[in-house]
Amino acid sequence: MKNIQNVDLTEWVESFSGELYSWALYKVSDHEMAKDLVQDTFLAASEKIEGFHGNSSPKTWLYAILNNKIIDVYRKKLKQPVKLDDRIFAEFFDEGERWKAGRIPHDWHEEENHLLDNNDFLAVLKDCLDELPDKWNACVQLKFVENKKGEDICQEIGITPSNFWQIIHRAKLQLRDCIEVNWFDN
Repeated sequence: MKNIQNVDLTEWVESFSGELYSWALYKVSDHEMAKDLVQDTFLAASEKIEGFHGNSSPKTWLYAILNNKIIDVYRKKLKQPVKLDDRIFAEFFDEGERWKAGRIPHDWHEEENHLLDNNDFLAVLKDCLDELPDKWNACVQLKFVENKKGEDICQEIGITPSNFWQIIHRAKLQLRDCIEVNWFDN
């Protein structure tokens, strides 16, 4: 076991702040929130330094704290109620549940290079994801980025499976529309 009596948190801040910030920014897509999360991580580390016994590297320990802070942010966002507004469907479908003229999805032909390898497309996708309500964004991220199962997401967020699938369906409609307008129509 390492001697933690002489831990210099200032050294840890200087050594790991950049990497922790990059990870937080990747996870939350908000510069200010990422900075706050890193600060909260170091604050928690200073308060719980006696809990660090050197069984892992300082970097690993700090990442564990940061990941818990990120999870707390998502949990807080997810607890906010989301009203499923049928106006979203009305934007795309008529009373007979058929696509409205001009709202029918275009065929997305695979380009020579895969779109997810295109940084310009990824920027558009990120902007479109950011336009979704927080709970919708979290559901999409958990389902399609984190590859979690629907039942696990429902349990984690505290929603019913039918509510989850409605959120996913509506989010996909909005994402498709946003991507068509901001990528394919440009």
